[in-house]
Amino acid sequence: MKKAIFFAILLPMLSLVSCKDRSKQGEAFLPESKGNSNEIAIVIDDVLWSGEVGDSLRKKLAYPIDGLPQEEPIFTINQYSPRIFEGAVTQSRNIIVVSKGLNKEFKHVENKYAKPQNVFYLTGYSVHEILDLIETHTETLTSIIKFSEIHYVQGKIEKARLKDDKLRGVFMINIEIPDTYRYADEKEYFYWIKKDIPSGSSSLLVYQVPISQIEKNNDIVGNIVKVRDSVGALYIRGTMEHSSMITEEGYSPYFMSTRIDGKPAYETKGTWELQNNFMSGPFLNYAIRDEKNHRYLILEGFVYDPSNAKRDLVFELEAIMKSVHILH
Repeated sequence: MKKAIFFAILLPMLSLVSCKDRSKQGEAFLPESKGNSNEIAIVIDDVLWSGEVGDSLRKKLAYPIDGLPQEEPIFTINQYSPRIFEGAVTQSRNIIVVSKGLNKEFKHVENKYAKPQNVFYLTGYSVHEILDLIETHTETLTSIIKFSEIHYVQGKIEKARLKDDKLRGVFMINIEIPDTYRYADEKEYFYWIKKDIPSGSSSLLVYQVPISQIEKNNDIVGNIVKVRDSVGALYIRGTMEHSSMITEEGYSPYFMSTRIDGKPAYETKGTWELQNNFMSGPFLNYAIRDEKNHRYLILEGFVYDPSNAKRDLVFELEAIMKSVHILH
């Protein structure tokens, strides 16, 4: 009798393990997903796309990113009719399938046709129900895609990273930087790592300041701007006299609290410019509070690429900076 009970319990467990194994085996044979960074394939009927539903999706998924000098959407969205949802389209890294159906449903499936991949289903009986789903779940959807895209870019960097321990030795950090970057300047507790591109450059700065320098007078934003402007005056200069990198004064930077490597941090983004010069571009700054080492670790990315889109260059810098791990 005991044997019978044992096998009655064991068989469902074996079946469950077998299903999981088959699922993993199935994923192993999936093709690699395709698409540029921050790109979404939206599978939706042409009539829905040209009406209120399409307008809502464009408003929620293609709004302009804060901090860039010209308007660029948070995601690039491409619409496909359900009739042509096959082949390469099914291998897109991010897919949203919008359709009418009997039941109102929002569903997220990973690695259905390729890997890594997010597939979202928004199904409603009426246009009103679909609009309600978009309104309710857009924040979740965008957060998942943003997190996945950061992870995807970090995975690409890990395969071809700059093999160097300078930053580890000086700042006690591990950080994943692509091997397309090189050291442009090295000073005591200040490093400038740069990637040349055909029409400009993409840069990463790493430095540190005492906690009091950021938190004095409770003016966090003002102090971060003062610190980055003083660093620009010291190390990032143009060829003309009195030409150094400053925060553009005409626009207030965007600012928010966040967490990096599990530690409290401040995200500041806006536009930099070179005084007495025509050079400018976007920057993204993270000030990470490292209480154990009595400092703020500052990671900043900035881009110079006039007349070209800069979203994906800034996004690569964001992925690099968010890979940081402070060693203790």
